[in-house]
Formats: sequence, C-alpha cells, structure tokens
Amino acid sequence: MAESICFFNKDTLIIKSPKKSPLLLRMAVLMFAMVCSVYICSICVKQLNTHTKARFLRVQIAECPELSIRLKKLPPEHYPRPKTFSRAECSNNPVRLFAIVSMQRSGSGWFESLLNSHVNASSNGEVFSVLDRRKNITTIVQTLDRIYNLDWLSSASKNHCSAAVGFKWMLNQGLMQNHEEIADYFNRRGVSTIFLFRRNLLRRMVSVLANSYDRYAKMLNGTHKSHVHSLEEAKALSKYKPVINATSLISDLEGMEATIAKALEYFGNTRHLILYYEDLINNRTRLKDVQEFLNLPPVELRSRQVKIHKGNLSDHIKNWEDVKVTLKGTAYEHRLHADY
Repeated sequence: MAESICFFNKDTLIIKSPKKSPLLLRMAVLMFAMVCSVYICSICVKQLNTHTKARFLRVQIAECPELSIRLKKLPPEHYPRPKTFSRAECSNNPVRLFAIVSMQRSGSGWFESLLNSHVNASSNGEVFSVLDRRKNITTIVQTLDRIYNLDWLSSASKNHCSAAVGFKWMLNQGLMQNHEEIADYFNRRGVSTIFLFRRNLLRRMVSVLANSYDRYAKMLNGTHKSHVHSLEEAKALSKYKPVINATSLISDLEGMEATIAKALEYFGNTRHLILYYEDLINNRTRLKDVQEFLNLPPVELRSRQVKIHKGNLSDHIKNWEDVKVTLKGTAYEHRLHADY
C-alpha cells in the first residue's frame, strides 16, 4: 500500500502511515454472521421437520386411522405346493398370504364373510381359538405353515384356485404374547396384516356383554348364535339390554385403546392395512382398498349377516343414564351418539 506524504512546510517532510482499511474486518464479520445464520436456520428447519413428521404420524394413527398405512411393496409371490391335494391348472397362479388381526365383536366375522364372497379369497376363521394350536410358538408356526401352504381345509377354502389365503387372529389368542416371533414370521413369509378394529368401543362393549349373555341364555330357540342372518333373529337378540359397569367404564375403554395401540406398535413393521368397522359400513369403497391390498380382482362383496344392535345406544344399554353421566365431559362423550 502506498504511504501518504504530507508537507507541512518547506523544511519538514513527514511520512505518515495510512489508516488500515476496515474492508477486511467487515468481510470477516459478515462471513461469520452468515455462517451463524445458516447454522441456526438449519437447526430450526430440522426441528420443524421433526415436529411436523411426529405430528403427522400422530394424527394419521390417532385421529385419521381410517387411512390405510402400507409398508413395503407387494410381498414376493407364493406358489404353494400342498401335500393334501394338487392345485392342478392353478399351480402357476400366485397366492397372497394375509392375517386379519382384530378383537372379538369388532365386525371381523362380517368382514370375513364379505371377503370370502370373493371367488379367489379364502379366510379360514378363528384358527387360534383352539388352545392347543397356540400353546407355544412351535405349534403356532406349524399351524401357520399349514394355512399358508393351503393344507388347512375349511368351509371357506377355495383350495387350488385361491389367490389370497388367510384367517382371523384375535389379540387374545396368543398373538400379543408371541408378537416378536410372529412379526418376524410375517415379514419372512410375506404375510400382509389387515387390522380391523372399532372406533366406538362402547358399542363393542355392548356387543360383548350381549353375546356373553346369549352364550348361556340361548335366546334363539335354545341355540346360541354369535352372528345372525335374518332381521327376526337380530330383533330377538337385541331385546337383551346389558348393564354397563359405570365405575370402571372409563378405565375399561382406556384399556381397550391401549391394547389396540400396542398391537399396531408390535406389527407396525409388517406390510399392513388399518381398517375400522364404522368406515366399512359408511363407505363401501373401502372394500375395494382391501381387494387392491391383496392384489385381488375387484368384485362386489356380499354378506348374509345382519347387524344386531342398530340405532341409538340408549336403546341397548339398561343403565343408560349412569353411562351418560359417567362419560359426560370426557373424551368418550361423543361415543354416546349413534354413528351408524
């Protein structure tokens, strides 16, 4: 940099060093500020994205559970070779494997009858309702192998031309106790999980109590029926009004919700679809989603089953006023009203 030369008089020469330019310092400060800004912004964006993602997952499962959640692509195609019969001309047709995971009195029987009306679907009922089949993980796996190899014969079996094969599995039938091994089996074999639950767990409670009463009372001419096929039978069974334990009602509802949440957590890493009974009733296009999920050609699904408890809940609970007072002001109050 050139030096400044100042002349104060003719006899004196003063050489004065110039002031250092602040340009370099300013640039350094500016760069430091920019780096800090970028860092702070990246932290904020990361936190915002994390929060948004967590909120989306929470809303999707807790508030919008009617939406299907599909993990992974279509599972590998299976070509079973049964030991008990020959698939003949269908031996080269692939088969999808599935399990309907549900709770008793959640509409699973009705849903399964709909699914079985498809000419290519075979759902074999509550296979693990028999204790010996679920006494340990070894017997469970042996039973699963028989089902998915098409060697499990039932009235629902389409045998050699089945394109989707499965069964109903209730949460209290050894599923939760052996969830790690079963989830591993599902992922290894490519089994798709269909979750089916009820939103209105108060209605489920009414159905459970009424069905339990009829198991001993046998109101239909001395015969117990969990599902009916006529309006007359449905009307006869709906005459019984159970008494709800108002003291433990809220904790009972919370317990059912916790069990459902735990099941979704245990099998959330399997390829799965979440359904709710109320959605299937109010929106029959959801049945097309099920067929698509199982890679079945879409058809109109039908069932002969008739709903037993219709209309307002007040018509089906004996101590309705106690129940209403107990749930008033709680998160379950809106379940007092009819939703289908």
